[in-house]
Parts: sequence; C-alpha cells; structure tokens
Amino acid sequence: MKIFTKFDYNAVCKKVLEEKLDQLGAKYRVVAFGEVEFLEKIPAEKMKEFRAELEEYGITIIENQKTVLIEKIKEAILEMVHSEEPINVKASVYLTDKLNHSYGYLSNLFSEVTFSSIENYIMMQKIEHAKNLIIKDNLTLTEVAYRLNYSSVAHLSTQFKNITGITPSQFQRIITKRREIANKK
Repeated sequence: MKIFTKFDYNAVCKKVLEEKLDQLGAKYRVVAFGEVEFLEKIPAEKMKEFRAELEEYGITIIENQKTVLIEKIKEAILEMVHSEEPINVKASVYLTDKLNHSYGYLSNLFSEVTFSSIENYIMMQKIEHAKNLIIKDNLTLTEVAYRLNYSSVAHLSTQFKNITGITPSQFQRIITKRREIANKK
C-alpha cells in the first residue's frame, strides 16, 4: 500500500522550532518566520545542545548578517511566488520595499553569496511552484500562468522548458500517466 503526502514546509519548520524552543525552557518570542528573539540569556552549553537538536531536522542557526539578509531575500521571494493573488509589482520593487535596501545592493549581495542571481532564483521558485500547482491543484496552464504572474502561457512554457527540459504540457501528461498507473495498483 502506498500513500501520498503533501507538506507545508513552513508549517513543519515552525512546529519543530516551537517544540524545540519550548523544550529549551527559555523565554522567547517569534518575530517572523525563521526569526526568534530570546528574552533572556541562554547559557552557551544549552545553546550548543539546542543548535545540535535543530540541525537533526536540517534547521541551522544563522549568525552572519549577510547570510541573514540572504535568507530574508529568499523568504520574501517565496512569499511573493506563493501568494494566492499575483503580486503586480516588479520583483525588484517588491524586494526593495520589503527589505528596505536598494535592489542593487540586494542583487549584488545575493550573487556574491549564492553564486546565482535573484532573477534566476525567482524563476526556479516559480517553476517549482508551477509543478506543484499542476500536480496538486490540477490547474490549467492558463491558471498557473495567471497565478504566477506570467504575461502569457507561452512565457511560462519557455521558462518551464528552460529549467526542466520539458514543456508544461509534457509534464502534465507524465503526471496523468503516473496517476493512471498508481490507480491500477
């Protein structure tokens, strides 16, 4: 017997983080996703144990300010891409407003640290989200293009093929075929 699951990675990470913080027994408040403020001093040994427990779940504590800003850029991009309603401003304007830094600075920092451009990261995230919308929500390509703020289905298809090597239509056919095979078992 097989089962298929769907994950909300943000919810899973938040739950694990809150459970581990509660086990730590320290007073804290969650400032934003992935950002926690301790309201009291944590002994170094306790913090070391806490860090090790989080790392078992693939959660890393970031201490470098540049890395923190990169994570905030990624978080803002994910928020923008996964928004229920399309965000009708350029990514550069969205990130500048959200993070209170010039886009030039954000772009240069992102490239310096990740060896990739913000534009490329956005494109990768949009295509991953498009695949999920096709698989889980069974949306048409027109609906996916609208949801992800593409100017046309052709633009979505071009980027999809550049990233995955196949067109969204081919991807849909593969998913349909896999469902048919799974239902026969």
